[in-house]
Amino acid sequence: MKAFLIIVVLVLSISIIFKSKPVNNSEDPLHYLVREPKIKSVKPPVIILLHGIGSNEKDLFSFANQLPDNFLVISVRAPFIIGNDSYAWYQADFSTNKPIFDKVQETKSRSALIKFITQLKTNYSFNEKNLFLCGFSQGAIMAYSIGLTRPDIVKGIAVMSGIILEEIKPSVASNEKLKGLAVFITHGTNDPILGINYAREALSYLKSKGIDPTYNEYKEVHTINNQMLNDLITWLNKK
Repeated sequence: MKAFLIIVVLVLSISIIFKSKPVNNSEDPLHYLVREPKIKSVKPPVIILLHGIGSNEKDLFSFANQLPDNFLVISVRAPFIIGNDSYAWYQADFSTNKPIFDKVQETKSRSALIKFITQLKTNYSFNEKNLFLCGFSQGAIMAYSIGLTRPDIVKGIAVMSGIILEEIKPSVASNEKLKGLAVFITHGTNDPILGINYAREALSYLKSKGIDPTYNEYKEVHTINNQMLNDLITWLNKK
């Protein structure tokens, strides 16, 4: 299992964004896939998977059965359509040194995800104090944004090849509220889309907020490999 969203697919999807007008579905319920816990319990932990730009809910769901058996696993589709079976949490331009993004769409997607998380309990029984977000690339950015601004609704976030948006920092919760947030970070040192500097800057910022993440760098590009996945599983099993 080399990659779930490889760099070629990501680059192609980025070009699609600027050739087609995304449809704003943020007011509609988010589509998702579910893997029920293999080990049944009254209140299982839950992990919500957030895919990257140009992909869909099937992407990270491809490794759902490898995640811990006691977890309820939910993989969510982003609300903005950018192509055939291709979605985004917001439009983004990676052609400059610093990615430029649609702030309005990001805010709408973040609000839709928070609403999704809070309403999830109406359909499933799970431990609300044991809820995790796991995202890759743009999904990882969303995980950061929700985890840091709403640590009251998540126990931890797993960030795979993501960045912390400067624009959300004014809304980040206090150090006191963040002290219980668990953070897992993986990033490729050869990532040409979101460079390793973003991960290192995020690590420094999180430590300034009193958070001590589990942090790993790999000699990889913009991808998820077996070692990253195994490290994620190990981290989840300890929570």
